[in-house]
Amino acid sequence: MSKTAVSTENAPKPPAKFSQAVRKGNLLQVAGQVGFDPATGAVVGEDVVGQTRQTFKNIEAVLAEAGSSLADAIMVRVYLTDTAHFAPFNEVYDELIGDAPHAARTTVYVGLPGELLVEIDVLCVLD
Repeated sequence: MSKTAVSTENAPKPPAKFSQAVRKGNLLQVAGQVGFDPATGAVVGEDVVGQTRQTFKNIEAVLAEAGSSLADAIMVRVYLTDTAHFAPFNEVYDELIGDAPHAARTTVYVGLPGELLVEIDVLCVLD
């Protein structure tokens, strides 16, 4: 079973040699997405709320290109730069993630480059 790359102009180009997502069989791994505008490469949003909204737009664009959606997500990993961002992130997350059942989620606190406050990657199982 081969792996296939997923790529769309509606999400930022990866900064290194990896794909926006990779599919193998019915598994789809969306690489970590951040709050970059795909057209300009600029960070969208000065706070975690704005960046989270843009990050989800980017994730949804990659998922759509693969014929998927957040409804197929079984694991979401969130990387935040500050524990103070947890509550406002959760408000946006709960709004955008969709109806139950929700995917499992892990939140990790890390350093991200530049002005980035959040990064999210998603694992999906497709029918």
